[in-house]
Amino acid sequence: MADTSRLIACLMDVERHVSSAGWDQPARLFALVTTGTLLEVEPQLRGRVPEASPDALTAIEQDEFHATDNVIERLGGIFWPETVEGCAIALERAFLPSKFEADIPTDPQEAADFVAAHPEKADVRVVVGVLRDGSQHGLARLLSEPDDLLAAEDLVPGLARALIDTFRSDES
Repeated sequence: MADTSRLIACLMDVERHVSSAGWDQPARLFALVTTGTLLEVEPQLRGRVPEASPDALTAIEQDEFHATDNVIERLGGIFWPETVEGCAIALERAFLPSKFEADIPTDPQEAADFVAAHPEKADVRVVVGVLRDGSQHGLARLLSEPDDLLAAEDLVPGLARALIDTFRSDES
């Protein structure tokens, strides 16, 4: 099992950064690079980027990323250069307890409207990150429980798979 501690530490930083802007944000994508690599490529960042460990990961927000209604499909068009060791995404979603699953319409737009209007919906922000070696981890914070941060390796497996796929070679 790979050591995911530096991925988790970076995701915690991303979650704090995103949380500082409050709720109702669009999806935000981050490239994860080792601090040493970042400072080699961008030496002017010395003193502005924590340099405690050159192997630590630094998140670089991809300002040009604009998610469509289908985030998974949007991620399918992304390729990272070799200097990027991982990536992470932060996004918000609403969900219902499983007891309402049978009530959700099959049409995607009707389903989204149904969940958004439901009195028992819960809003969640997830931050999911992966590394080129396949390591993955996710964090989640519920709007209703702002002091609790949930974490698991396989928190949002479909989203993690889509992020890992961004590291495929363009020949595949």
